[in-house]
Amino acid sequence: MKNTFFGAFYLSLAASIWGGMYVVSKYVLDFVPPFTLVWLRYAIAFVVLFGILKVHQYKTKARLSLRKQDWLLLGWIGFIGYFVSISLQFVGTKLSDAHTGALITSATPAFIVLFARLVLHEWITLRKAFALLLATIGVVIVIGLDNSGGTSFWGNMMLVGAALTWALLSVYVKVASTRFSALTITTYAILFALLFTTPVMIWELYEQPVSFPSMIVVFGVLYLGIISTAGAFFLWNKGMEMMDAGIGSLFFFFQPLVGAVFGFLFLHEQIAASFYVGGLLIIIGVFIAVKHPIHQHQSKEGENYGHTSL
Repeated sequence: MKNTFFGAFYLSLAASIWGGMYVVSKYVLDFVPPFTLVWLRYAIAFVVLFGILKVHQYKTKARLSLRKQDWLLLGWIGFIGYFVSISLQFVGTKLSDAHTGALITSATPAFIVLFARLVLHEWITLRKAFALLLATIGVVIVIGLDNSGGTSFWGNMMLVGAALTWALLSVYVKVASTRFSALTITTYAILFALLFTTPVMIWELYEQPVSFPSMIVVFGVLYLGIISTAGAFFLWNKGMEMMDAGIGSLFFFFQPLVGAVFGFLFLHEQIAASFYVGGLLIIIGVFIAVKHPIHQHQSKEGENYGHTSL
């Protein structure tokens, strides 16, 4: 029960941070192009996480030994999740529109349940299916089905790809968590994502200028790197480590819910009655999913290397 509670808390907090992140990124993107901003986020996040990881290893006298297959797994997580998924989300949203983008990427939990069945052989129970359906209906109600703003077919396809690849990330994080701590997974996966993003960032800088006209932009970049990348990625991976992947996926629905609240508070966007109805369904769906403890028996990195995982 303890793992279920803390896993739910970590996942809720991560999704909530991502839900409010667009308020900051929307402002910063006026001065920093998207792939350059992603690269800066990863560079800052890696420095922070690598420092924390080394301090932890020094205090616990732990030694980390990575085999070839471990590097391949961490590289795959960094590539498919932090590079491909985020890139598809950026480009897809640009070609489509934010309204449709939020709706499509909110399908991620359904893909996680599917991949958890295929990769992890987790059963799709009736309770899990009902909770997923209820939360999905809630997201549709919150975001709405009005498509009058116009969309791009290829943009929508990229957004579907973003949802699929983030689902794969979450499942393979679950695989990696049987051997490594969430801190180790997040740190090295972000390192690989940084390497993969570098060529695209260099190309982008030739096409678009970067400016930091005020300290607000600088603080915005630092916030995106430290809080919404290092912090939120770690929390999401930690939460997925502690919970069943199919049930943990439901907490992704907090992203559009919190995003709507932040949009109302900071961007003065209007909240309709449907927001409250949909939000209630999301909360009920998540409650149904986690009301029974999930018992998992995993070997942590601490068991393999003589220390307790963060």
